Amino acid sequence: MHRAGHGAGRSPLARIHEVQEDGQMRLWSLHPRHLERQGLTGCWRESLLAQAVLAGRTRGYRSHPQLERFRAQVDPLAALGAYLDVLAEEATARGYRFDRTRIDEAPNGGARPARIPVPDGQLACEWEHLLAKLEQRDPVRWQRVRRLAAPEPHPLFTVVPGAVASWERASPGGRPRSPGPAAPEIGPA
Repeated sequence: MHRAGHGAGRSPLARIHEVQEDGQMRLWSLHPRHLERQGLTGCWRESLLAQAVLAGRTRGYRSHPQLERFRAQVDPLAALGAYLDVLAEEATARGYRFDRTRIDEAPNGGARPARIPVPDGQLACEWEHLLAKLEQRDPVRWQRVRRLAAPEPHPLFTVVPGAVASWERASPGGRPRSPGPAAPEIGPA
């Protein structure tokens, strides 16, 4: 039962627009095993929204910068389907039930599209962003994962040298970053 003002009478797609408290869609480049329950379920909902955008089923978020890397693929819906499939695998491993029938183009027979490059600077930025969230939302998980030497990327992505991606809107530490050019790489002092 929905309470008034909390999605009552609204479609599931309309409610998806409410998932991020900072108003930004987050399609993590990090492996979903690093996400806590709230992060994993939020990523699933936001990825379904991204799929709806790419399939032309919604007008919202059409220009969202995080969709750039999927749009650049030969088959954007297949790439996003592969992304969603890994989220569903992680959910199943945790005992959650994500409805795989909602994936428009799920990988057939284990075949996945070509891996998408993600700069190591982007992965580091997302890692800091996630650690800041985990410290607040799941201190036990934060204590466990903050000591990792390097986070694992989502299997759809392959890590390449580079700075934070131009489409990123969060700065390290999880604070919003103003749109603009990618941050320059800064070497040791």
